[in-house]
Amino acid sequence: QVQLVESGGGLVQAGGSLRLSCAASGRTFSFYVMGWFRQAPGKEREFVAAISWSGGSTYYADSVKGRFTISRDNAKNTVYLQMNSLKPEDTAVYYCAVRPNRRTVPPPHQEEYEYWGQGTQVTVSS
Repeated sequence: QVQLVESGGGLVQAGGSLRLSCAASGRTFSFYVMGWFRQAPGKEREFVAAISWSGGSTYYADSVKGRFTISRDNAKNTVYLQMNSLKPEDTAVYYCAVRPNRRTVPPPHQEEYEYWGQGTQVTVSS
């Protein structure tokens, strides 16, 4: 089993920044993709960003391109999401997810990911 623990969420004013972290522990895999999803109140969970095993390829939802940056540190089994220029519409619970045994980023669908964290709340005030 894999445990994912997100941290770094909180309350921030519009235009501000937050950095989310997600640490993986437990069962290990030779390689895996990591991603971030979010779910706003009353809405379905949606893809935010994903990063390949090497970190050389990253993918973003159109709504966050140019504002969010995903990165990873494989030595620490940790993925990060730097969020800048935050908007009230970014308010959501943010989840990290792992797709094991894959090097390249799969299609941006939650069904592609096998393990999920409990989520961390991000609230952006106007």
